[in-house]
Amino acid sequence: MNALHVTQPLLRDATPGDFPAIAAIYAHHVLHGAASFEEAPPDLDELLRRHAAVRGQGLPWIVAELNGKVAGYSYATPYRPRAAYRYTIEDSIYIDESCRGLGLGRLLLEALIARCENGPWRQMIAVVADPRGGSLALHRSLGFEMIGTLHAVGFKHNEWRDTTLMQRALGAGSGSVPDA
Repeated sequence: MNALHVTQPLLRDATPGDFPAIAAIYAHHVLHGAASFEEAPPDLDELLRRHAAVRGQGLPWIVAELNGKVAGYSYATPYRPRAAYRYTIEDSIYIDESCRGLGLGRLLLEALIARCENGPWRQMIAVVADPRGGSLALHRSLGFEMIGTLHAVGFKHNEWRDTTLMQRALGAGSGSVPDA
């Protein structure tokens, strides 16, 4: 087996040791992409703080590892801070530029949905900011429905950016009242 052979991706919980790679992946998206509305990449300490906040709320942060290298990651965060939104979460997925087209986004989103369905959450929101990427089709293929478009809500890379909202029920969705 040669060194360039791509093995089956390993999906696992992110650890603090993954964050230099996560920071590099995210920095590329911040500086060159439209998926994130941040304009300056956060430093390693800030990303570790975000990871701790996500995990502290019982939400997953998953990495996809290929041949021993972090190739992408996904995580869920609360959709809004007010208490009435406590059963609604938002997904985020970022793939290393050199690993695009390998199906990692699908694997990460499937794993994220499955993990979140084991928790108390009932709705997952996707806020898609890059209509030219594959995120709309990916989310649609995994049961997300188009909810609407917010026009020109972000200004990045010297142009106005829309965001498209998509939504998917988790578990029983709105079919029953959550456990107290």
